[in-house]
Amino acid sequence: MSDTPVDNSKRTWLIASTCAGAVGAGFVATPFVSSFQPSERAKAAGAAVEVDISALNPGEKLTVEWRGKPVWIMKRSPEQIESLKKTEAQLADPTSARTAYPTPEYAKNQHRSIKPEIMVAVGICTHLGCSPADKFATGPQPSLPDDWNGGFLCACHGSTFDFAGRVFKNKPAPDNLEVPPHMYLSDTKLLIGEDKKA
Repeated sequence: MSDTPVDNSKRTWLIASTCAGAVGAGFVATPFVSSFQPSERAKAAGAAVEVDISALNPGEKLTVEWRGKPVWIMKRSPEQIESLKKTEAQLADPTSARTAYPTPEYAKNQHRSIKPEIMVAVGICTHLGCSPADKFATGPQPSLPDDWNGGFLCACHGSTFDFAGRVFKNKPAPDNLEVPPHMYLSDTKLLIGEDKKA
């Protein structure tokens, strides 16, 4: 044991310097660590968005943002999938042949999706950019036909879409709802904005 007296002012100075250095290191590390996440500019420019759909039940829809747009992810019930057959003759573009909003090859089918039960679509009407409302109940309703099989209604000008986002004939919307590029990372994880492994 040393007989040298402890200089308390040096000890205080060392403790204060160490604390200040640790705080400074934290400030320097924060931007570096946060740079691992896509920036807001990158997200707006189209960075892919990962979505967990494990809690989605049949007949439910959730909305996420991609490129500043609302993207709907809906788990269709067996009845909603079956309704897609009933609407074919009433649709303006049942096979998604129009190219104003190109449909990915894997969505050029009756349900416009990779898996029949999961719909992925941009929730913006192709007429003037309004967001259609859910009209999942079937049958006669205000602003809808008596034989309504469920889907979506854009109340701005009356465009209607089925459960695959396909527009009905003689409506202001010229095209089906856009299907964004997407792929499954697993049975319960979707990636919106990319459709192939890098």
